Amino acid sequence: MVKKTKSELIKWDSASPDGELAEIFNSLAAGANQVADLVMHASLSNLMGLTGEINTGGDIVHKLDIASHNIFLDVLKTTGCVNVIGCEESDELIVLDCPKGKKQKYTICMDPIDGSSNIDVAITVGSIFGIWQSPTDDTGDTTSFLRPGDEQVAAVYFIYGSSIVMIIATQNSVNGFTLNPLTKQFMHTHRNIQLPEKGKYYSVNEGNFSTWDQNYQNYVTLLRSKLSARYVGSLVADFHRNLLKGGVFLYPGDVKNKQGKLRLMYEANPLAFIITQAGGSASDGERSILEIQPQNVHQRTPLIIGNTDLVKGFKKTEVKA
Repeated sequence: MVKKTKSELIKWDSASPDGELAEIFNSLAAGANQVADLVMHASLSNLMGLTGEINTGGDIVHKLDIASHNIFLDVLKTTGCVNVIGCEESDELIVLDCPKGKKQKYTICMDPIDGSSNIDVAITVGSIFGIWQSPTDDTGDTTSFLRPGDEQVAAVYFIYGSSIVMIIATQNSVNGFTLNPLTKQFMHTHRNIQLPEKGKYYSVNEGNFSTWDQNYQNYVTLLRSKLSARYVGSLVADFHRNLLKGGVFLYPGDVKNKQGKLRLMYEANPLAFIITQAGGSASDGERSILEIQPQNVHQRTPLIIGNTDLVKGFKKTEVKA
């Protein structure tokens, strides 16, 4: 089989992005090809289970987390246009050297494997990326890196499930691509994705119902009367279904985790950017996710994301003080 270059890995049926963004998208596609192979063969390659380490957010690190982190870091280094990367598996920001003659233009936040605890039971996982244009005076420090989600220029996620799917969002545009396992190319299969006008599903871990405050309990009780429940337990998988079918995903804070468990920079922000370009909304229960000024790279947030009417429905169930 002829090996594909990065520029050939994403086959657009319409006008494709150009320049550095296209280089980043194609590099991520190259990385996802490698990660997809690891996911498929995890049980055969000693990549199941835990490393015994705890990441900066206090979560147990899985072997596939580290392997995927290294793959995406390597492919992004080759673009020459990414200067800083924030990642779930790294305590500190990763600053990349600038190749001679090139000016790095983008910063990236990434969750290399979302839902990694599902690997051991062969349930869908994914990868999530938020992309910001670097300030002209960017020095690679935390201050310049911590910018709100509405300043993103693009976001990407991959689904490793019954098929391998890549979703790319730029301003006012969301498109999906499905991996052809024979050619290793992502083919343009979902054009100009827009949320269905009416949502069908709600997705939440109702096992935590008793730990939520009254506002979230009221909201989920309302959702039960209107929608069907669907919950995988992998954020990117639940989000992907609701993006295509319509619905709402939520991960509230609770008595143990007041700010929820999802990360603002590399989970909530990229998906909030994508849902907004597709006609939906994302909130932390009080404000738009995209308007939050982050305070640290690994900041957590509650999340309500999906069809706008369903997201706004949370406010209608609030208990008045």
